[in-house]
Amino acid sequence: MKLTLKRIALQPTYTIGRLYIDGTYFCDTCEDTVRPAGKKIPGETAIPYGTYRVVITQSARFKKKLPELLNVPNFSGVRIHSGNTAKDSEGCILVGRNTVKGMVTQSRDTMKKLMAILEPACSKSIVTIEII
Repeated sequence: MKLTLKRIALQPTYTIGRLYIDGTYFCDTCEDTVRPAGKKIPGETAIPYGTYRVVITQSARFKKKLPELLNVPNFSGVRIHSGNTAKDSEGCILVGRNTVKGMVTQSRDTMKKLMAILEPACSKSIVTIEII
């Protein structure tokens, strides 16, 4: 399975994107600000463009299983999870619906639906996410 995150609105304080599963639109995303390569402000910078493996692991912070992106340069513990604004992100990818400028809504419901797809897929095959 291949996830594709297409960043469509790169703003000074947030980034909005669209998440596709095997080429089909699934939901919108919210991330921290995209900064030039090599520039990172901890907790306020989106992860670099690229392709990463996605696995389901237990999150110590959220106390539940969540998708984790592996081998992200200069980042650790990058996850896909629920949240509404870039302030909830800290480098992670938030999922939901971009119904309000600069944020996503319906995040918990969207995350539940995404986990129902990703958990079985990750247990059967390699899942990747390409950020473009």
